[in-house]
Amino acid sequence: MPTPRFPLLIEPEILTQHLDAEDLLIIDLSRAKSYAATHIPRAVHMEYAMLNLNRPPIGGLVPDTEHLGRLFSSVGLTPETHVIAYDDEGGGKAGRLVWTLHLLGHDACSVLNGGIHAWADEQYPLEREPVFPPSSGSNYPADIQRPECLVEAKYILDNLKNPETVLLDTRTPDEYSGRKRFATQGGHIPGAVNLDWTLTLDRAQNLRWKPEQELRAMFEGIGVTPDREVIVYCQTHHRSSHTYVVLKSLGYPRVRGYAGAWSEWGNMMGAPVEV
Repeated sequence: MPTPRFPLLIEPEILTQHLDAEDLLIIDLSRAKSYAATHIPRAVHMEYAMLNLNRPPIGGLVPDTEHLGRLFSSVGLTPETHVIAYDDEGGGKAGRLVWTLHLLGHDACSVLNGGIHAWADEQYPLEREPVFPPSSGSNYPADIQRPECLVEAKYILDNLKNPETVLLDTRTPDEYSGRKRFATQGGHIPGAVNLDWTLTLDRAQNLRWKPEQELRAMFEGIGVTPDREVIVYCQTHHRSSHTYVVLKSLGYPRVRGYAGAWSEWGNMMGAPVEV
């Protein structure tokens, strides 16, 4: 895989200078209706649901590599391509794409800071005509190269009291406390700290990330420090995928995503829960 051309977080003003680059693939994970209304030039649309495997009541699982290979081939991805991901909701869907690519060892990928909100509100070029990849597609060799990006429930159970590991619940405080429940059990994984993922976004700056020093203070203030292994989760590793990208961008070396997340843990018989 090539060395990434751009940092993990890319600004609209940088992207607009490289829209014609041949080895760049812009992927829009917004709702289909939003994409049809307007999108970044050259951006292909990807349905967010295609990045997930659902086994009700568990959602957010990782599809098999055959499925991922077909999905990424269908949008023309190659091992040499740098992916720019964005969405219309603040970066959760884009984050899930980047996390999946990291799992496959594809580091040449970035999230667009502010997504379509920043791009459109700041008057960068837009188009409405759908973009289709070459009809031949590509033959992307999807294979799990970085299993350390993913964590299973058993690993969490085995490390609940490990001081070197910190669990970060990125759901709302109501979900974390159990006041709002989307599984058989409400609450959170024992020992997990809570930071609603939206608190990392600056609404006054078109949903861009907050400044680096503010983000570092936010995480370190709840014990999420770079010297610890960080396991992020939400309900289906949608919101927590955004937090994964933020932490990786800040240089955290050991960040893992719990894909089944609370949809698995909260429905797992005998799983310990705190409220």
